[in-house]
Amino acid sequence: MFFPEGRVRVHLCGQPVDMRKSYDGLTALTRSVLQQNPLSGHLFVFINRRATQMKILYWGVSRMQA
Repeated sequence: MFFPEGRVRVHLCGQPVDMRKSYDGLTALTRSVLQQNPLSGHLFVFINRRATQMKILYWGVSRMQA
């Protein structure tokens, strides 16, 4: 469980994502597709092709969480 700090924005990736991607893959998508800094403290949501699964990338106080 995580508790986001203060003002957190949620960024939704508009294209389907391969759910086998790890932190590194999702971080790369955050930079290239969303054009955002993955260390900003915002939430980055990725959904698979069938929209049955999602992953949320979040940089916490001490580490990356998904």
